[in-house]
Amino acid sequence: MNEKIEVGSIVKGKVSGIQPYGAFIAIGEDRQGLIHISEITNGYVKDIHDYLEVGDEVSVKVIAIDEESGKISLSLKAVTDSDHNEKNPRHKEYNKDHLEELLASSSQGFNSLKEKLTEWIEESKKNEGMIQKK
Repeated sequence: MNEKIEVGSIVKGKVSGIQPYGAFIAIGEDRQGLIHISEITNGYVKDIHDYLEVGDEVSVKVIAIDEESGKISLSLKAVTDSDHNEKNPRHKEYNKDHLEELLASSSQGFNSLKEKLTEWIEESKKNEGMIQKK
């Protein structure tokens, strides 16, 4: 690969390997970088395979280059279009549903939360009583 890779640039690559700590990305034929597990997506990532598989083509942002060792640190979450790189539809559905709930409740503000709190406490007490009876 003749083009120079610079910090801050977005490059395309292919997942060449997955380890518990991150995913290796082949950039061209002669370069490789690593997406650390913390750079896969915002939030907790239990298993990288929920997001990436070997052979997947992804767009990633170069976040660091160690000139001495040549190691390239990459980020998937820094690319604004990261939703297209997610493999697990469950994550997308949760985020979509959660966002819709937040948008629906945001017009009511904290008053609805205050009103619901009493209801949730009563419901919790009923459930606790049912558990103790068993």
